[in-house]
Amino acid sequence: MKIRSRAATVMTATVLAAVLAACSSSSGTSSDATSAEVPGSLAVSHVHGLGIDPADGRLYVATHEGVITVADDGTARRVGDTADYMGFTVIGAKTFLGSGHPAEGSGDHGNRGLIRSTDSGRTWKTLSLGGTTDFHSLEYAHNTVYGYDSTLGLLRVSADQTSWDDRAALAALDIAVSPQDRDVVLATTEDGVVMSTDGGRKFRAGTGQALAFLSWPAADALYGADLAGGLHRSTDGGTSWKETGTVPGGQPQALTAVDAKRVLVATQDGVYESRDSGRTFTRRLPMSSAGGH
Repeated sequence: MKIRSRAATVMTATVLAAVLAACSSSSGTSSDATSAEVPGSLAVSHVHGLGIDPADGRLYVATHEGVITVADDGTARRVGDTADYMGFTVIGAKTFLGSGHPAEGSGDHGNRGLIRSTDSGRTWKTLSLGGTTDFHSLEYAHNTVYGYDSTLGLLRVSADQTSWDDRAALAALDIAVSPQDRDVVLATTEDGVVMSTDGGRKFRAGTGQALAFLSWPAADALYGADLAGGLHRSTDGGTSWKETGTVPGGQPQALTAVDAKRVLVATQDGVYESRDSGRTFTRRLPMSSAGGH
């Protein structure tokens, strides 16, 4: 494991604690963050989720202002409404799960619970917990949804996307689930990356590795992004980490590893993609420094 000085660890944990507090106290409306205009006259501020739709291979970006799709030539367009998508994950061809807050004036619940789209983000249907829950992190593994409920500070798990089992209470920014073992769940906290081996019912003390976001696409490819933009990889389920590169653009906002080598990261100035495990990055979507949560 890469050794970190105690001062650096404390400072990173302090910053992560501030991010956690900001996210947990965010309102149900879009922020006043500075936006960047992208091709198609779209304003993009904070990003909460990233994914590749296997139906068309296109990049989808969940933002404060709706879900945006980005073509290989860099052109971007909004595919549906202007809602605030706090949680987002692609689970199959044209099939996305999400959470967050409705577009202004829509009349929908302030917290949308678990929502699903089967047309690549154009329309959404509430499946469960509408009006009560805002998932800030969603993972789909082993035909099961794992969600971090920011309203209660609770990990919740559902096998049918309608009924939920409440698991551990914790203050987390992101979660990841082992692709091999449904019971192994990781979470990023101000105390470092914490692990559960019983499906998220209990978490043991953090490892000291301070990371903001996690993504676990393969058994030997667990990725984590720290608050300085460093991308780290673990081949042993988080026991040890190696920094593979630095994502341009400052503090990260979202991380998704599509496979063992292809990694998507949103930072303060754009969405970046790596095809070589994080050694080099290409900017897919520009974005200005944003203050949203």
